Amino acid sequence: MKKDSYKIVLEEREPLSNFDIFKQIVKRTFKGEIFLGLKVTFSIMKRALLNKEMATVQYPKEKLPVNARYRAIHRLLRFVESENERCISCGLCEKICISNCIKMETRVDENSRKELLEYTINMGRCIYCGYCAEVCPEVAIVHGDDYEQANEQRSLFSLKDDILTNTKKLQSQVEFEGFGSISNSADKKIKKTPQDF
Repeated sequence: MKKDSYKIVLEEREPLSNFDIFKQIVKRTFKGEIFLGLKVTFSIMKRALLNKEMATVQYPKEKLPVNARYRAIHRLLRFVESENERCISCGLCEKICISNCIKMETRVDENSRKELLEYTINMGRCIYCGYCAEVCPEVAIVHGDDYEQANEQRSLFSLKDDILTNTKKLQSQVEFEGFGSISNSADKKIKKTPQDF
């Protein structure tokens, strides 16, 4: 390194008397930085008051957009065509849950298929790790973008009806675009077999 590239910093001597301490405080207080900060503050205040350019989001009425990768309250999806639940009662989400907040009860029906009787997620205990959504083979459970879950009672954190997609809102259900989902060009990527049906 060249000697010219170094910057010499002069150290202030330690104040010895009370008057030296007072001079040091005044010197540090009335530098240009304080006026620069006040200029920025007053310019933002002027834009907010005169031009109505508010930097604050008025929360209940306005909401900031949520990132697509944000892991909020779970959603249990349905099939759009048949309106049936996607869950096949495999139990993988319950087994992988590290906070032990997913509980499901199943039974074998008359057709020897597994049937889901009860499915609950205790949202007060969930740590939103996303393992349940990653392991689901049917993409039945995903993380939605609803992050408002304040309740006065703990019992209201575990209702299946709140996280299951409502049949009235089924047409507006956004399909999961993450790992395991069907892409728009899936049909073009499939190789045709000799016995194409």
